[in-house]
Amino acid sequence: MKIIDTTIPAVKLLEPTVYGDERGYFMETYRESWFRNHVADVQFVQDNHSRSAKGILRGLHFQLNQPQGKLVRVVSGEVFDVAVDLRRSSPTFGKWVGFYLSAANKRQLWIPAGFAHGFYVTSENTEFVYKCTEYYDPSDEYSLLWNDPEVSIEWPLSTEIQPILSMKDANGKNFLSLKFF
Repeated sequence: MKIIDTTIPAVKLLEPTVYGDERGYFMETYRESWFRNHVADVQFVQDNHSRSAKGILRGLHFQLNQPQGKLVRVVSGEVFDVAVDLRRSSPTFGKWVGFYLSAANKRQLWIPAGFAHGFYVTSENTEFVYKCTEYYDPSDEYSLLWNDPEVSIEWPLSTEIQPILSMKDANGKNFLSLKFF
């Protein structure tokens, strides 16, 4: 697995080694000992899988009491995946990074606890899977407004349709009004 550093040092883009021939391909997507030694010394406790259609924007989600680190990847389709640093003591506090993750490029993104996370679906349909370091607690989930001008994420929005949001995400909080870690 190749580690690609990002402009936020705690966030890592991971690119697996893919072995393929005329029959298909094989790749290792996670090995605990390698991940702990090279990326983050964490334990994953929950795996999630979601399916979304083109134009759906999910997030930017975060938790305060039980913040989740996430290892995310796309198994079908493509998304533009975003992490926003909400760690007040971090030199990259309030900064964001975004990457295309797809079934074709097979990349994964490691997003540590203390970040808001979201993605925008750029293909017709996408299946998105992720490992979490804490259990999901709906009473501890918050949303940073996806288009907050203070953060200024450059989403690759479709010109044909407005992003499709949940009510919770449409009513996300502004960056300056949030409590942080």
